[in-house]
Amino acid sequence: MLKKIGFGGGCHWCTEAYFQSLKGVERVEQGWINSIPPNNAFSEAVIVHFDTEIIPLKVLIGIHLHTHASTKNHSFREKYRSAVYVFDGEIEEAQKLSETYQTDFNEPIITKSLVFGQFKLNSEEHLNYYNKHKEGVFCERYISPKLKLIEKEYSAYLKQG
Repeated sequence: MLKKIGFGGGCHWCTEAYFQSLKGVERVEQGWINSIPPNNAFSEAVIVHFDTEIIPLKVLIGIHLHTHASTKNHSFREKYRSAVYVFDGEIEEAQKLSETYQTDFNEPIITKSLVFGQFKLNSEEHLNYYNKHKEGVFCERYISPKLKLIEKEYSAYLKQG
């Protein structure tokens, strides 16, 4: 069954690349997302369209938590809100799934489960960023190391090639 979920927390170019690399992910939209007040300011995020029979929501949430600073409440949290945005009202499920990963971290996870509000797609020149700029300094410094982490920890869900 196809579902969608939003993820915000770090650079949307990075987040887009992580989820594009996974089996069962049909499409990744990259841009800015918001929720309802008090989380209605737009922040960088992606919407992931995925097949629940190929990749479970728990795995997607785990990858999200492990590929951004999900325990750090830094000064850029307005632009990079650490959140899982639900479309179907299942906030409790998303929060419980996030909590199952707490033992992987030394500090409390600050990622919030929020109701989806609105989404603004990024401009075409910035979409599919990693695949257009793999050899660039930004991609090699920030995206490639996390893709290696996904390859190591979640290899069963990684697309071939």
